[in-house]
Amino acid sequence: MASRLRIRITAALAAGTAAAALAGCGIPALGGEGEDGPVTAGARAECAPAAAPRDGDRSRQLRGMWIATVAGIDWPKDTADPAAEQRRQFTRLLDTATAMNMNAVFVQIRPNSDAFYPSPYEPWSQWITGTQGKDPGYDVLAFMIKEAHARNLEFHAWFNPYRVSRQADLKKLSPKSPARQNPDWVRKYGTGLWYDPGLPQVRDLATRAVMDVVGKYDIDAVHFDDYFYPYPEGGEFPDQATYKAHGGGMDKGDWRRKNVDTLVRDLSGKIHDAKPWVRFGISPFGVWRNKSTDPRGSGTRALQSYDDIYADTRTWIKKGWVDYITPQLYWPIGDPRADYAELAAWWAAQVKGTDVQLTIGQGAYRVGKDAAWKNPAELSRHLTLNARHPQIRGDVFFSASDIVSNRRGFAARLRDDHYP
Repeated sequence: MASRLRIRITAALAAGTAAAALAGCGIPALGGEGEDGPVTAGARAECAPAAAPRDGDRSRQLRGMWIATVAGIDWPKDTADPAAEQRRQFTRLLDTATAMNMNAVFVQIRPNSDAFYPSPYEPWSQWITGTQGKDPGYDVLAFMIKEAHARNLEFHAWFNPYRVSRQADLKKLSPKSPARQNPDWVRKYGTGLWYDPGLPQVRDLATRAVMDVVGKYDIDAVHFDDYFYPYPEGGEFPDQATYKAHGGGMDKGDWRRKNVDTLVRDLSGKIHDAKPWVRFGISPFGVWRNKSTDPRGSGTRALQSYDDIYADTRTWIKKGWVDYITPQLYWPIGDPRADYAELAAWWAAQVKGTDVQLTIGQGAYRVGKDAAWKNPAELSRHLTLNARHPQIRGDVFFSASDIVSNRRGFAARLRDDHYP
């Protein structure tokens, strides 16, 4: 695994341009309506000079943001916009990343068993044009990769392996959708549709979709988020028939974890066999298990990925199936249920002695939303705390729209405190 852990972060931004763009405490590339109004060119964050220590060598520190495409969270904001306008909006997000001195973007390219590229297996995504299966007239993924690399930004291709649709009517999917063509692979749960992770055909589809992109495009990494088995929404996920057919007498929870483990393990091997320099990373829910459930767990009182969504993230680290892990630590320092400080230390301990790079998923979307997040310095405090743990080698922010909005100057503070 050590030979595969190639940290391709060489973002050498032009010093003169950076000095002009990064003057003061504002972020000229940022804009949008925050709680205190739009951030315009030359605006300054509402912050005092920082006393935080300088962060580590940029060549070893990943600095990224997620660009979510599902439901227009980040991009495209409006599926009715012409392609030229959508492309302009995307490059503006990339310019924000470079103004923040970031070096990676994590872009959702397969949100719902669909594609932001011409796929032999799945239809074009509805989140581009508003209609699943409609060709936007250009290769969206190729465009995004080209623009990211032109700015020395790594491109992490973000796939969702099991999510099918946010609505529950198969007939509303494109006739080209594998879910519509194979309804026996699909389970209705909550308000949406999911592939059944226990079916070998589902694992094969996810693997083929990923490897199609790995083979055809110059991506830097394959990325999964926290969605494996769905989060509990009341009632049991309806996979009893699959369990009966494939469970082999295992405990049902162990069987579900094995299904996810099999995909993670096998996909990791295939990616690295095809292109050893392409990394495989996962951004799981931030709590593996609570210490009250398992003495190896964290001192938390929260949902547990191991027990609730059947994602055994600790095993993925110990087995070396991932090149990096980006736990979503979307809680403030001192949270009584899930203290950021406790979890940062716990995850640092898990990767210690392994070749797995630890980066932290930061909840930029939470800034200004409740009492604990009113302080615009909260995320900056997280990065200052991270410096205590040499195993923490970067951060990824959810999500791009929140970085652009710069509510209460939090993004400007992050840059000035930690990303000079």
